[in-house]
Amino acid sequence: MPIRLLLEHDHLFEPEEIDSLILAFENTLRVLGLTNREDPLTVAVAKLIIQLAKDDERDPGRLRDGVLEALGRAAPPASLP
Repeated sequence: MPIRLLLEHDHLFEPEEIDSLILAFENTLRVLGLTNREDPLTVAVAKLIIQLAKDDERDPGRLRDGVLEALGRAAPPASLP
C-alpha cells in the first residue's frame, strides 16, 4: 500500500509536506529491505511516519530514524537522506 493512499483524505498536510513523507516512507522501506507493498510491516511504516508527522516532524531523515527506532532497528549511517 503506498503511503499516498493513507494521506489521500488527510488534509493536515500541504503538498510539499506530503512529498517529505513519501520520501521518508521510500527511504525507510529501502533501509528495511521491504519491497512488498502489501506486507503488513509496510502499512505499519506508513502509519508510523504519518503519526510522527502529525507530531510536527517533517524532516524525511528524522521521520525514517523515528520509525526505525520505534521498530527497534538501528538508524542507517548519516550518509543516507
